[in-house]
Amino acid sequence: MKQLCLFFFFLTLSLQAQFQVNGIVKEAVTNKPLPFATITTNNGLNSISDVDGKFSIITVIPFTSFDISYIGFTKTRIVLEKNKNYYVVILSQKTAYLNEVVVPSENPALAIIRKAIKNKDNNNPQKKLSSFEFKSYNKLIVTANPDSIDGRIDSVFVQKSFGKQFSKIDSSDYNFKEVIRQQHLFQTEKVSKYQFANARLKETILGTKMSGFKQPVYEIIAFNLQSFSVYDSSYELFETKYNSPIATDALKDYNYKLLDSLIIDGRNTYMIYFKNKKKTRASGLEGVLYIDQNNFAVAKAVMRIKGVLDISGIHNFKYIPDEKLWFPTDKTFKIVKGKNDDDIKILGGTIQFDGDVEEDFKERKKAASDFTYLLSQTNNFEIKYNIPMQIKKSVIYIEIKEDAINKPELFWDTYRKDSLDSRSQKTYLALDSISIKKRIESRIRFGRKIIDGYLPIGKFDLNLRKLFSYNNYEGFRLGIGGVTNEKFSRKFRIEGYTAYGTKDDSFKYNLGIATRVGKFSNSWIGVSYTDDVREIASSVFPIEKKAFKIYDPRPINISTFYNYVSWKTFIETKIIPKTESYWELSHAVIEPKFNYTYILGEKTYTNYVMTTAMVSLHWNPFSDYMQTPSGRIEIEKRFPKFTFQYTQSLPKVMQNDFEFSKLDFKTEYEKKYLNGQKTSLLFEAGYALGDVPLTHLYNTSPNNITKETIIERITFAGKNSFETMFFNEFFSNEYAYFQFKHGFSRVTLFKKVKPSLVLVSRMAWGNLQKREQHIGLDYKTLNKGYFESGIELNQIYKGLGLGGFYRYGPNQLSKIQDNIAVKISFVFNLGL
Repeated sequence: MKQLCLFFFFLTLSLQAQFQVNGIVKEAVTNKPLPFATITTNNGLNSISDVDGKFSIITVIPFTSFDISYIGFTKTRIVLEKNKNYYVVILSQKTAYLNEVVVPSENPALAIIRKAIKNKDNNNPQKKLSSFEFKSYNKLIVTANPDSIDGRIDSVFVQKSFGKQFSKIDSSDYNFKEVIRQQHLFQTEKVSKYQFANARLKETILGTKMSGFKQPVYEIIAFNLQSFSVYDSSYELFETKYNSPIATDALKDYNYKLLDSLIIDGRNTYMIYFKNKKKTRASGLEGVLYIDQNNFAVAKAVMRIKGVLDISGIHNFKYIPDEKLWFPTDKTFKIVKGKNDDDIKILGGTIQFDGDVEEDFKERKKAASDFTYLLSQTNNFEIKYNIPMQIKKSVIYIEIKEDAINKPELFWDTYRKDSLDSRSQKTYLALDSISIKKRIESRIRFGRKIIDGYLPIGKFDLNLRKLFSYNNYEGFRLGIGGVTNEKFSRKFRIEGYTAYGTKDDSFKYNLGIATRVGKFSNSWIGVSYTDDVREIASSVFPIEKKAFKIYDPRPINISTFYNYVSWKTFIETKIIPKTESYWELSHAVIEPKFNYTYILGEKTYTNYVMTTAMVSLHWNPFSDYMQTPSGRIEIEKRFPKFTFQYTQSLPKVMQNDFEFSKLDFKTEYEKKYLNGQKTSLLFEAGYALGDVPLTHLYNTSPNNITKETIIERITFAGKNSFETMFFNEFFSNEYAYFQFKHGFSRVTLFKKVKPSLVLVSRMAWGNLQKREQHIGLDYKTLNKGYFESGIELNQIYKGLGLGGFYRYGPNQLSKIQDNIAVKISFVFNLGL
């Protein structure tokens, strides 16, 4: 959903103020740019050049000259010339370096960084202070500098065999320039209160405004543009994490260079330039750390990523003498358009990028959108520290107050650092009008629903999962279903579905009602009735929210189902911190739709009654959550994640036939790498104790059909299933399953052929007690273990992929070809 909201920004250029001087700093001998040179104006303004040596000095107070300094080079003074605002500054290297910094090391920067790392805990406010609190004002705009846009109205010609022919008048740049003169493209404001105590940090949003929206898009508010602290082991820019330049192991990832010394807040600091050692196109994080010469704390930090997008984050600090501590006072985040060889598609639209220009090619003409940029500025104030503090609902990382979207203008005037200029004022008015006219809020709501698998139709959300499917028992399953939405009621819901199987010639249906009993915890209590079929021995976690797929390929080849007619009452809630839970009391009549008899003592069962109590918990202890007036959102998904489920039959309750207990467990871990690779681990286990029929045991998700040749067995791959295991081959009442996947970044073979290679290994162990009780199916147990490995080539062409898997170990089959499975995969991109 966050990606759905990114259509508001992206792209490039510098901000224009009343007085601005631009330029570049270069080395005299090589003519190469000098990154992060120190720039000091004669009126005391300090700045630095960027990673490409470019600089821009912006101020409302004019100056007449500025100095450029760089350690090892001769300082140069530039006197401003009339009608000139761009300067190329050439610095000459000194014959002997100034010995400004006396550090006994071959590379003085390394010695400084080592001391900064060693003293991190003493300088980190979240380590040194027992508590702190402050308020902050943030303003984010997506805009452009109109003076940089060519606003001419051009004639567009097309090449014909006999020459160029007039096609149309192109006024897009002109229109864009006229719009951007009057207003920004997008704008948000936010006032927050930050609290830190007992090693927990919480942001409470007191007020928020978003141009074009009566109710803000909360996913944009939760978007993590830059890290709160520069002392964490990883630093985050635009929701991508990088190893911090002062992490404990930072020296293995970064090169460091001492640039200069500078006075900040009356204290001497070292300017340390850092750059990732990897020589790749997207080389990772680089920037400048200003390190206090006395306590080796960070007094200022400049972080930058340059690639497809040029992203920078700046952190400023203020020194607190009483605590001997640098405390954050403000931060700036900016995105401008970078460079890339290919145009890329983002959210269904194409964005053009300039790549390396070859001799026979010309750079494309810049469009108006090339000059668009995003700028976010945050200022902290009313700072308090080491005070008694009790943080309410501290498990919530971000909480948005109920009245935050309805604050009067007096509230905003109180917290704004500067009053809104005319462009900002017109942005709210204009975008609110455009939003109403183009129904933007309705379209975003529609996108949210589609991603979750629903099509909103008035007060009802149609469940797209229920429309069509296929399996070997029902044949084509055609149906319709859905749930009432917030337009119907925020306190009550009615849901259900009906379906018809063309092969079993039978109708299935479900109907349920529920009412909300807790707003903060999003707690619902309800009842439902179901008459449907389910795959035998399948593990089902009701608490899991499965991602929406147009199709679910694995059930295509399943032929053994059981019918269940059930009444249930349930409670679903998020009242337990970082946990979703589902509590259920169920009564079901079970009828296997295959040849099966369960023997229990002197009794035999071909159908039976189960009355059970069940609790299912999904726990994400490392994730961060945002509480909004409309519900709770997981804004930072971290691993591992855990799912627990316990089922207990209720003897002598409503004619229950069996007495048993089931315990199920699942954990997932995922690690994404900066180079685009990803490692995924999955572990599942289950244990059923007591009198449990085959329908409710475990089959460890087989996905291979019994056919003579490999070609006949080619089917669609499942997500976490054993591709070489045949259906109904193994059953267990206790099992353990482990899966390893490692996906490499996509490789371009041809323009439209960009496969991603995934290595997969799976293994399982299981056992079945009281085998003599189950009559009808011929099966084996997993007490010797089961192993398979394979390779997937996903998204080879337009979402299609191919995989091959091999079965080995104790349960390997005698014929080599029977151990091989070839699978087709398909990734459907919604373009959102």
